[in-house]
Amino acid sequence: MSLELPTDRLLIREWQLDDAEAAQRIYGADEVAHWLTPEWRPVNDTDAMRAVLHAWIEAGPNLVPPAGRWAIVRKEDEELVGGLSLKLLPPFEEDFELTWALRPDVWGQGYATEASQAVIDWAFKQGIEEVFAVARPNNKRAIAVARRLGMEWVGETEKYYDMRLQVFRMRPT
Repeated sequence: MSLELPTDRLLIREWQLDDAEAAQRIYGADEVAHWLTPEWRPVNDTDAMRAVLHAWIEAGPNLVPPAGRWAIVRKEDEELVGGLSLKLLPPFEEDFELTWALRPDVWGQGYATEASQAVIDWAFKQGIEEVFAVARPNNKRAIAVARRLGMEWVGETEKYYDMRLQVFRMRPT
């Protein structure tokens, strides 16, 4: 779903093919890829990242609204610092998962929380009744973001991605 969403410090926007080099610094970083879905492997070159972005861009119109994948750009210098997605959780029927990934050199600056809150607020305006985030039990950073967002812990499961995950949920207030 097409989106351009500003926050105080960030702009959440559609991915572009010329984002490949900057995106590769996110999705090619071992310390980021380690926490993504089990089938994800670090994207080790710009051409491969461009192919991934192309696939994401092409798939966008076919996603169940309001699902999408977006770039996170820092307003002050127009640097691409991360990515977000809102997508259906397996078995891909009704539960929407919010994911975020940031360049390791910008971790700890609140960008994941700021961007995620904006997308959650937007998603609720689109009619979603709840948003989930899942994290591996030892992914302290992701769990901290979910908690800062005010997401409630709803338990632990192995039904998503064939691995044990902490599940967090937020509903509109």
